[in-house]
Amino acid sequence: MSVLTRSSLEGSPLADLHVLAGELGLDGYRRLRKADLVQAVLEAQPGGAPAAEEVGVASITEADAPKPRTRRRGGRSRTRDADPGEDAVDAEASASEGSSDDADADAVERPARPRRSRGGRNRGGAAAEERGGREERGGAEERGGREERRGRDENPPQDDFDEDGVTVTGVVDLLGNGSGFLRVSPPEPSDDDVYISAAQVRRCELVSGDVLAGPVRAPRRSERYPSLIRIDTINDRPADEVAEGTPWDELACAFPSERFALGSEDPTLKAIEWLTPIGRGSRVTITGGPRAGKTEALKRLAGALTTVDGLDVSLVYVGVRPEELRDAPEGIAPVAALGLAASPEAQGQAVERAIDTAKRVAARGGHTVVLIDTLAAVPTPVARRALAAARTIVDGGSVTVIATAPDALGGETTVIALDATLTSTGRLPALDLVGSGTLRPELLVGAAGAEAIASARAAALDS
Repeated sequence: MSVLTRSSLEGSPLADLHVLAGELGLDGYRRLRKADLVQAVLEAQPGGAPAAEEVGVASITEADAPKPRTRRRGGRSRTRDADPGEDAVDAEASASEGSSDDADADAVERPARPRRSRGGRNRGGAAAEERGGREERGGAEERGGREERRGRDENPPQDDFDEDGVTVTGVVDLLGNGSGFLRVSPPEPSDDDVYISAAQVRRCELVSGDVLAGPVRAPRRSERYPSLIRIDTINDRPADEVAEGTPWDELACAFPSERFALGSEDPTLKAIEWLTPIGRGSRVTITGGPRAGKTEALKRLAGALTTVDGLDVSLVYVGVRPEELRDAPEGIAPVAALGLAASPEAQGQAVERAIDTAKRVAARGGHTVVLIDTLAAVPTPVARRALAAARTIVDGGSVTVIATAPDALGGETTVIALDATLTSTGRLPALDLVGSGTLRPELLVGAAGAEAIASARAAALDS
């Protein structure tokens, strides 16, 4: 009957040492490190040193010491010898600390774990996992079936709203964010109205007042209104034909030749009408220093232009004083109203939305004016694009842009410069004739009118 030796004990797993120490009746053996536990087991052996078979452990000799094992941690392999180093001993001792005696007693009675397969998976555990996976998949399929049935109950089948289903006809009413509604009972809103996405508005270049027809789908769980699936016709013409028109920048355009007759007795408006005339398709900036009266001149122009027949007038407030956000001429509701605190990006987006709408109106043959107060904080590229959109389309519509700005941006057909000194002293009109001017004025006021403008500017220069 062999005697347990130090080398055989050090080569045994920690769990086997715990079993042996328990049989020998050692107190607190689970708190000992492996080296201390080996020493305690050696000292606890009686003089005859009980054989390994008597305590329930197989005889261990030097020749039967376990071979080195290789572990993979984090993709790196490490070989542990039969006589482990201090780090390995500490790691095993740390892993054993913190467990209760009752739990360890249960672990002694627990059968040995089955051998791992070559792929590192426990075959018994794999079978349990497979069974659990089947149960989980079955539960998920059952839950999915219940949810699908519940969805069918809450949302009726879409068969009546597919491409071959109900077709709705209505009038487009665009919103400020670029999307819109198809009003089935214009002009009043109703619960039967159909939502039009911003992408559809851009793709088909829709404008308020267009008459559309197309199939719709029922509202989904989080939606209130039905949605337009596609656009079949626009103003009784195929949508593809309307959407595939000539790009805006490729449309032939001409200098403004039709002057706006303002017909106002206001001294500032009369001076603008005859000394810095504006026509359909003009690019206009009203310039001047602070308190020169730019905003007031723009509002008076807006009020006068609303009386012109066949003209769609829209007002955009970006970067204005908070007190001016609700101060609009009678009969005009600003399509955007952003104060001083709005970011330049937000101001630029509001301007671009208004300009895009105006271009779609002109592409249909309409005439529109966009008044912007102010371009002071709008990013320069956006401001230039807004002015560049103004034009008179040959044999078509027109876009006129009138904006306030500290200085002229370049490319304007008309510049209206205001003098802050004249405005502050009440000497109206506060028009700076030297800094103002209209390109090709003879097209708007004739040759005699152009000569009169030149004479007035020369007189102002000499004074």
